Amino acid sequence: MGIAALVTWLLTAVGGFVMLGIWIARGGRRTSRFSPGLIFGHFALAAAGLVVWIVFLFAGIAALAWVALVLLVPVALLGFAMFARWIPAYRARTAVAGGPGATGTAGAPERHFPVAIVAGHGLLAVATVVLVLLTALGVSGG
Repeated sequence: MGIAALVTWLLTAVGGFVMLGIWIARGGRRTSRFSPGLIFGHFALAAAGLVVWIVFLFAGIAALAWVALVLLVPVALLGFAMFARWIPAYRARTAVAGGPGATGTAGAPERHFPVAIVAGHGLLAVATVVLVLLTALGVSGG
């Protein structure tokens, strides 16, 4: 199950990198509803957790599984905050795209996140948290 968590975590990271690339390429902090602290805090904590998880998989130290899980809590909270801020941007995109003479390219960079990437990132993140929790419980004998 630990390897399954690693795979979902890595796939989640791919979706996150796609969105981060779009966010940076479309102007990032200049026009975004997302603060750089929110974006890079989410990224840094998720990356730190992933490193801890990889070390856990090699070392087999149960405490590291729990540390990785604890790191995922603020990652998830920051992710929910970004998702809540993304919804109005997405709605504005669909409203702009349907308007007369609209190009659909104006506004916040997160407006350009593909829905499939956002949904996949979120679903894989939930799967990752569940798999990390189940693995941590399993190695602790709980």
